[in-house]
Amino acid sequence: MKQDIPVVYEDRDLLAVVKPAGILMHRTAAKEKEETLADWILENRPKIKNVGDDPRVRPGIVHRLDKDTSGIILIAKNQNTFEYLKSLFQAGEVQKTYLALVYGNIEPQEGAIDKPIGLKSGSVKRTIHGGKMAKQAITEYKVLKNYDGFSLIEARPRTGRTHQIRVHLASINHPIVADALYAGKKAKKDSLGLSRQFLHASSIEFVGPDKTRFRFEAKMPDDLTRALKSI
Repeated sequence: MKQDIPVVYEDRDLLAVVKPAGILMHRTAAKEKEETLADWILENRPKIKNVGDDPRVRPGIVHRLDKDTSGIILIAKNQNTFEYLKSLFQAGEVQKTYLALVYGNIEPQEGAIDKPIGLKSGSVKRTIHGGKMAKQAITEYKVLKNYDGFSLIEARPRTGRTHQIRVHLASINHPIVADALYAGKKAKKDSLGLSRQFLHASSIEFVGPDKTRFRFEAKMPDDLTRALKSI
């Protein structure tokens, strides 16, 4: 695989890596020829090939990030660890923190967005306006810095819905900068030179089976840093 995948932590049970933007988590029918994180796992950690619910497609992968979102990903190296991590995610006991730059200045500066998310009919987009298979979704946020026309925020999803942070921020009229799917005309007008949404999974925290507390962090990628400096 040509793309470099930085490893931030590894032991006999667990692997934590930083997924770059532009890399799919795993192969799909529509994207058969694209390189994926699953390809990197099989190439670099072949013993993980039988781990997971669907190891042929998602070896060791417990959670996911959108293709154009960068940041920390946990990979289980054996089935016991996979089942343990899966139970933590299902119970909401994994704390994920994201950095996002949004259009406008959010008020209040700290709060929670509690709106069910469903699949928009005939589309890959998600929506808070009904939609198919709508499920509860909660995203907490905190403004870290206000700029002229933008806000840098910390977002913590309390549930794990597809596109959750992107949909929720768009629903309060503060979509993520350069989000082609949810920011509409704003993304076309002012993307700060970005070719993907300004969303980065900066840290993840959880307690291991032996009660050890883990926290892994990923620094902001260069493209996002440049975008911030350009404001």
